Parts: sequence; structure tokens; C-alpha cells
Amino acid sequence: RVSGPAPGAAPRTFDIVASGDLLIHGPVWQAAARPGGGYDFRPLFANVKPIVSRAALALCHVETPMGAGAPSGYPIFNSPAELADGIASTGWDACSTASNHSVDKGQYGIGTTIRSLREAGVRHAGTARSGDESRRTLILPVRGLRIAFLSYTYGTNGIPLPHPWSVDLISTRKIVADARRARRRGADFIVANLHWGNEYVHEPNQQQRDLARYLLRRRLVDVIVGQHAHVVQPVRRVARRFVVYGEGNLISNQTAACCPPESQDGLIAVIHVRAVGTEATVTGVDYVPTYVEHPS
Repeated sequence: RVSGPAPGAAPRTFDIVASGDLLIHGPVWQAAARPGGGYDFRPLFANVKPIVSRAALALCHVETPMGAGAPSGYPIFNSPAELADGIASTGWDACSTASNHSVDKGQYGIGTTIRSLREAGVRHAGTARSGDESRRTLILPVRGLRIAFLSYTYGTNGIPLPHPWSVDLISTRKIVADARRARRRGADFIVANLHWGNEYVHEPNQQQRDLARYLLRRRLVDVIVGQHAHVVQPVRRVARRFVVYGEGNLISNQTAACCPPESQDGLIAVIHVRAVGTEATVTGVDYVPTYVEHPS
């Protein structure tokens, strides 16, 4: 039996917001250091909190491990565990954790990252502490819908995965299988987060374009959001669905001294959803431009 919206069901509209890389270089966590010890990241996110907290669902991208010992920056990252408290306080509900830095601190760092987020009340997708956990599907109740959140990365900077299930890697076959599993488990709507593209390049590469077309034209997922390029990439409509190719950095210490000036730019995607019963569509995608302000 095929079900659909009840006759006369009233439409509902709401927004999902998704933000760019949380790339916690040394100067970022040093800026969050408190004089008496510990860290407080909440002031660093104060300007975006009104945008994040008022959304029906707010998604962030945790690029770096957290909680695995002393903080460290590029090239092997480890952020203070208090970053998770800043994420929760700002209003993010769930974060993607699959990135090219996911295994910078090994399986231990994957575990401490997940634990830090969970203790702060933030859900995650993209990394796992066990094979059983890797097979779970993150499904979030939002305004009468069940929204699945999937997360994948193109690679891990050449660092071998501790286990095949530690980090979800981009593979058309895997994403298709996961999306179909999410539907079987009751997902009405699927957001896919992809850590992909060429760094500092505004135009999506061929892999990005091909994968977006494949997933959206076949209606395997409902919307795609992406990070990793550290500069803003386009928002495009594909087969009446949308892909936000690259949201740039939300916070980092990338400056014109090391990187293109555009690495200061980012966006928070505002995804407009219209639902009738349990059927939902994206009616459009707007964005709020962001800019990384460095201490003088």
C-alpha cells in the first residue's frame, strides 16, 4: 500500500541551516582559552547564533578531532573537548564528522570526538566507534518528518583508516546503499554532507558534479551540502533538487598569508523545506554570507 499525505493536510514550511568547516587551528583554540584554564568557544560563534538557533534543524561540520589530549593545529589537529559545548550552545543539533582530518588522532580521536559531542547533546554522522555504530542511521525528528543525515569524505590525507568502518568514505555504491537503508528505516527526507572538491577552487570538480547529478536525479537524497574547498562554491539546482557544493570556512586561521583571501569567506546555507504529511521538498536555498574576523 502506498501512503501519502492525508486529504486536506496543511502544508508546513521550515528551514534547515548547514554551515561550513569548523577548522580549529591553534590561534582559534587559543582565542577560546580562558584565563583560569579551559576553553570557551561560545563567544567565537556569537554572531551566528541567532541564525543557527532559530532553524528547525541546524547542521555543522566538525573537521578536526576533539578531546584527544593536548590541543594541536595543522597538520595533525586536535581541538579542545569544550568545542562541543560551544557547538551545542550555539544551537547546532547534529554535526558531520567525516573529513580528511577525521583520523588525525587515530581511532582514539574518533572516539573522543563522538563522546564530546554526545556529552554536549549533539548528534553526529560520518565516523564510528564500532562496526555496529557505523551501521546505524542518524534520523532526526523535525516538524513531523524523520530526517536522515549522512556524512562522507573523499579521503583521510593518506592516513590509513584504523578500521574499515571508522570513517565513511565517498563511494557512490555506499551512499546509495546508506540512503536506501535510511528510507527503509523510515526516513522521509535525506540530507547528505560531502567533504569533497579541490582546495581553494571555487568551481566544483568532475567528481562533485557527477556524484551530485547521480544522487539527485535518482532522488536518492533530497539535498546535498558540502565542505573542504575552504572557499565558497556554487549552489545549484539539479532535477528540482539542490546541491550546495561548498560552504567555505565558518571559522579557521587561514589567512591571505597562506591561502587565497577568499578563504575568509563562507556561507550558512538556509534550506527551505515544504512538507505535506510526510512528503517534503526543498523549495529553495538561500544563504547567509559569513566572514572570518581575525584578531588585530
